[in-house]
Amino acid sequence: MSLNAERSYKMKLRDVENAFKYRRIPYPKRSVELIALLAISCTFFLFMHTNKLNSRLKEMEVKLQPSEFSALGLTGNHISGHDAGKHDDINTLHGTYQYLKSTGQLGDLTPRRLNNTAKAEMDRLFFARCAKVGSESLMEFMEHLQDINNFRVDRTGFNKRTKRQLKPLAQAEVAGYVYNMEEGSVYIEHIPWIDFNEYNLPKPIFINLVRDPVERMISWYYYVRNSYRNAIFYRNNPLAPLKPTAWFKKSFNDCVRSGDPECQYVPLAVTDKEGNFKRQSIFFCGHDQDCL
Repeated sequence: MSLNAERSYKMKLRDVENAFKYRRIPYPKRSVELIALLAISCTFFLFMHTNKLNSRLKEMEVKLQPSEFSALGLTGNHISGHDAGKHDDINTLHGTYQYLKSTGQLGDLTPRRLNNTAKAEMDRLFFARCAKVGSESLMEFMEHLQDINNFRVDRTGFNKRTKRQLKPLAQAEVAGYVYNMEEGSVYIEHIPWIDFNEYNLPKPIFINLVRDPVERMISWYYYVRNSYRNAIFYRNNPLAPLKPTAWFKKSFNDCVRSGDPECQYVPLAVTDKEGNFKRQSIFFCGHDQDCL
């Protein structure tokens, strides 16, 4: 190959390399629009999440600050960018604070006044657990800790009962049972509050849980229709009449609409056709007739 021919070949090869190196690939117009749309969507997505994160950070800031609000045991759950200007709304943290301050209730909501542990007269924990409030989880947690921290948990009680109210003698028996437990023990039972001082006994440390009343009733409704629970009941009570299949499959909404007895709340009613624990407040009120 001559020198000129070799030089011409190299120039052509260089031209081909440059063509591939600087080539432009045309994109269809719709592809360009799609890329632009994706970019705008991502920007909007990041903006929304950043705004939400900013609101949550403000809530956490209120919760973590040792301010008058946190001293009251209040949280910033209702604080957000939308509520910032609603200073008089009772549903906002600032509105709640102003309401309590104007009604003179501010001094009654301090942790020191709300904590009943310091007011206890003996070292026993009385968990008078409300029905269907998640107390099973707390009970299991206590049973897990008893071996670690060397204390006793009694969940069977003086006598297992399902009555909503007890006569004075039965209350005195339960109170005496708790009093005779070892120091540091935990007593757990579905039972309303008992006034230990009425029976000349020191009062224990009372704890309990609460739940949204409607959600609690719905939980109870489906709990009594649980197939496993009813299988145990019919095994222990073989002569009991069987519930129809429709009773197990009925939804809570249909039960309310059809006016079934277990889904009716009758004010001032002392007995119910279908046994239940509709009144959450009875666990805190006690065994007096007025509590019904």
